[in-house]
Amino acid sequence: MKRREFIALVGATAVAWQRAAHAQTPKKIARIGYLSPGNRTVSANFLEAFLRGLRELDYVEGQTFTMEYRWGEGRIERLPELAVELVRLEPDVLVATTSAAVQAAMNATRTIPIIMAGGGDPVGLGLVASLARPGGNVTGPSMMNTEVVSKRIEILKEIISGLRRVAVLTNSLNPIHALFMQETASTARMLGLELQPLEVHGPEDFEAAFAAATRSKADALVAFDDSLTLQYRARIVALTAASRLPTMYGYREFPDEGGLISYGADISSHYHRAATYVDKVLKGAKPADLPVEQPSKFDLVINLKTAKALGLTIPPTLLARADEVIE
Repeated sequence: MKRREFIALVGATAVAWQRAAHAQTPKKIARIGYLSPGNRTVSANFLEAFLRGLRELDYVEGQTFTMEYRWGEGRIERLPELAVELVRLEPDVLVATTSAAVQAAMNATRTIPIIMAGGGDPVGLGLVASLARPGGNVTGPSMMNTEVVSKRIEILKEIISGLRRVAVLTNSLNPIHALFMQETASTARMLGLELQPLEVHGPEDFEAAFAAATRSKADALVAFDDSLTLQYRARIVALTAASRLPTMYGYREFPDEGGLISYGADISSHYHRAATYVDKVLKGAKPADLPVEQPSKFDLVINLKTAKALGLTIPPTLLARADEVIE
C-alpha cells in the first residue's frame, strides 16, 4: 500500500471511530421538577399546555427530558415539604405553578432555576427584584392578577345596581391573597361597599363559608384566584347556585363549569409560555437575566344561562365588552 493511501485510510478510520464514539455517548436528559398545589386530574389541561409547549420546541419526554411531579392535592401547606423533595432530586429546572409554589421552591433552593407558570405580582411578593431584571433564580410568565382584582368588583357593581355587601372567598395560606384583599378593599371603599372575608383552607370549609354569606345577606361573592377553589370549582359553582350568590371569578374555567362571570388572564397560555423559559434555561440562560412576561390581554367571560337563573340582566354594554358569552 502506498504511503498516501495508508494515511488516507488511517484518517478515514479515525473519523469513523469518532463518529461511532459520538453516537454511543448518551446525550444528557434534562430533569424537570414540577410543583403544583393542585392535582393532576383537575390540572390536566394546564399541564398539557406546558408539555405541548415543550413538544413544539422539539423536546420529547423520555428521550430529551423527564418530569418529576409533586402535587399538593389542594393543600398549600404541603408545598414546602414537596419543594424540598424535588430539590433533593437535583433537577435542572423547577416549574412552579402558583405564587405559593414559587415561594416554597425559593425557600428550598436559591440555585436551581425556578420558572413560574402562573402566579401574580412577583415583585410585590418579593419573588423577583423587578419584572425587567428578576435578579435571582426565578422568572417566567406572570398572570399579574393583583392588577385586575379591583376591576372584578367594579364589574360586579355594573351587574348588581343595589350591590352593598360582597363576600370574599379567601385563603390566608395563599401569600397573594393579602395583596388581593388590599386592592379589593381599596376599591370597595371607593364604591361604598362592605366586604365580608370568608376563610377557606380546605374543601371542608366551603359549606360553612357559604352559610355565613347567606346569614349576612351578602349580595354577591368574589372568589380569589386559588388552587383550592380551582380544584373544587364544580363544588364551588354548585354552592353559589344553591345560595343564589352572583359570583365573580378570576379563571374562565368557572363560567365553563356554570359560574356566572370571570375576568382574568388565560391560565393555559401562561403554562404554554413557561415552556419557552424552560428551554432557554436548559440552553444556558440565567433566570436573573430573563424578563418576567406580563399578560397582554384579560378575558371577560359571562355565562348568560347562569345570569338568567339568578334573575340578573347583564347590561348590554358589559355584554358588548365580553370576550365570550356562554348561552
